[in-house]
Amino acid sequence: MKHILSTYEPITLEEMSGIRLMKRTDTKFVTTMSKLKEILLLAREKYRVQTIDDVCNLPYYTQYFDTAECAMFLEHQNGKKTRQKIRVRAYEHTGISFLEVKNKNNHGRTHKKRISIPTTPTRDEECYQFIDSHSRYTPESLTPQIENHFHRVTLVNKRMTERLTIDTDLRFHNVQTGIDCSLDQLVIIELKRDGNTESPIREILRDLRIHPAGFSKYCMGMALTNPTLKQNRFKPRLMAIQKMLAN
Repeated sequence: MKHILSTYEPITLEEMSGIRLMKRTDTKFVTTMSKLKEILLLAREKYRVQTIDDVCNLPYYTQYFDTAECAMFLEHQNGKKTRQKIRVRAYEHTGISFLEVKNKNNHGRTHKKRISIPTTPTRDEECYQFIDSHSRYTPESLTPQIENHFHRVTLVNKRMTERLTIDTDLRFHNVQTGIDCSLDQLVIIELKRDGNTESPIREILRDLRIHPAGFSKYCMGMALTNPTLKQNRFKPRLMAIQKMLAN
């Protein structure tokens, strides 16, 4: 993958900041590392790769919080449309971390609020106030549940109307159960584009028979590492992943 990405035209963070997706739609796809190489070869004439200090495959760390009863996980499991996630996201290459509250409404739209924090998970007064202001959960009710590490490549099409994130080397550690799980051959692609504009990658994925598929890192990680949780909603997706990785 590194060799293929080296053939892409780079784009800087400053240039990326000029991309305004005012009517953004997000679509996820799930595939494998072997398919990803084929995708990248087919896409390189249409996309540029985000590069920071000559690095384009960047490490990320996330820690998710939930109540002791895992209320946020169970909202997803029970099919509730309006949901919330609370997490710390660390961009390990730059050393920057954010505390984030993500809200999804009943139309499938996601709204994210975040504040910069000096280190990974903290419980200082500013974080308490931020959670109080933007979450329906009290800070005192939240505990760390699961951590993940992954690498992310970000592509932007040359028309500057869409971004594409490609996550690989996904690994989970459940803070409560101590169980680890690796999905290092799985690839999560998320397409973020301006409305229904033409998308080269959608055509490429369709030709390769890779179709839209939901994938929540938090929920899938919890289902894989906490066997005490009710997880009927996620079993078909888990079985599909196992079949995909076995081929």
